[in-house]
Amino acid sequence: MAYLKCANLLSQMLNFEQLKDRQREERHSFSPALSLRTHRALSWLNRAEQETEDEDARFLFLWIAFNAAYANEIHDRKDFSERRILLQFLNRLVESDKEGLIYEIVWNQFSGPIRALLQNKFVFQKFWDYQAGLVPESDWQDAFLKSKASASRALGRTDTPRVLAEIFDRLYTLRNQIVHGGSTWNSGVNRSQMKDGANILGFLVPTIIHLMMENYNQVWGEPCYPVVE
Repeated sequence: MAYLKCANLLSQMLNFEQLKDRQREERHSFSPALSLRTHRALSWLNRAEQETEDEDARFLFLWIAFNAAYANEIHDRKDFSERRILLQFLNRLVESDKEGLIYEIVWNQFSGPIRALLQNKFVFQKFWDYQAGLVPESDWQDAFLKSKASASRALGRTDTPRVLAEIFDRLYTLRNQIVHGGSTWNSGVNRSQMKDGANILGFLVPTIIHLMMENYNQVWGEPCYPVVE
């Protein structure tokens, strides 16, 4: 897909109103699990799109929308099985993305902010583990170098799923800082990463919902906390 056509789809079609209209029309074809996932994710996307000035709130609402679609909590990076599950999910999305929307987001629209996030120690969890006295300085520095090297290799290979996994790894640390009271609302200290994180999620989340509906025949898994009568 040409750059302009792809960018036009991202800006004009992948928003709550358009996606919700589509979900209403097509949900009869969805499995109960996918129907619940998309319903929940769209409700939080709708709330996120109402936040035009509060980036902290928009980021959190978008994160919840992503979690509703993904339906798996992203735990500590030490949990290899969770990392593998996330990578499998991202691989499935990229393989299903015949329009090249995720490629457009990662490699064209947000290549600069993504590289900045991957180089930012303040959204790297082991840096904060060191600050808390949990690991020696050499541990976090070695881990950061390895993470940046891994991200650099993924960028060099245009390995979109692995780059996305690194992005969500950093954004999860940013999410934790807010949810656990580790940052001040509207703080100038983390403004650049908060703005970039919200903007990246603002494009990724509706794209993920779009791709899941587009590929409704795939098995996307069971939602967390199913509705119980």
